[in-house]
Amino acid sequence: MNVLSAVATFYKQGGIFMHAVLVLAVLIVAIVLERMIVIGRATTLNGRKFTTDLVSSAGRGDMAGARNISRQSNAPLAQVAQAMLDAGAAGEEAMQSAADDAATLALPELTRRLPYLGVLANSATLIGLLGTITGLITAIAGVGVADAAQRSAYLSAGISEALHTTAFGLVIAIPTLMIQGWLNGRVEGIVQDVDELSIRLTRALAGGARGVANVTQLAGTRAAGSPAEMPLRRAASSGGQ
Repeated sequence: MNVLSAVATFYKQGGIFMHAVLVLAVLIVAIVLERMIVIGRATTLNGRKFTTDLVSSAGRGDMAGARNISRQSNAPLAQVAQAMLDAGAAGEEAMQSAADDAATLALPELTRRLPYLGVLANSATLIGLLGTITGLITAIAGVGVADAAQRSAYLSAGISEALHTTAFGLVIAIPTLMIQGWLNGRVEGIVQDVDELSIRLTRALAGGARGVANVTQLAGTRAAGSPAEMPLRRAASSGGQ
């Protein structure tokens, strides 16, 4: 109860600009909670393990297994993997284009409304400074009052408003900027996982496609007989006659 009373007293002494800072604080909390849910869902997938398992299956030519792995999640990383697997037979350029398109569609959802946190944090600081200015104006206005008791009341109210509003603005702004940096870091980690996946999966699929092509070509050559083998066959046939 003493804590609530102290908070209520602190808020009341800050003046009218405390209400504006409080509104910003409510908006910040709403955005942070919503972003934490969205980004948290995207980071539930272990990117390194997912990429390793997917590349291993694709490298072995197990496309069905690779597709099953990519369908286990709806995270941006899995969406990019599905797009690349669908375009795998069209070549490396098609796979990279599919990866870029899928990332362009999936990743902006993670960064949406994050820039607002910086704007709101700066706004809370500036509104706190505005409260400081109005508080100082009130305090200075009381200097010219003849009555000593009234002058003391003006000075006390003005200084209290100036300090409390600034403090409240900073209390809101500093954690907001720290949380924004933390959320941006998590999004950056997802982007790095997507980049790593696109490179490794492209190499695995391209290598597998080249291997299949080489095996097919070799089988066809053996079936028809290579040019180097034809003179030997003719010579053997002539010798036999």
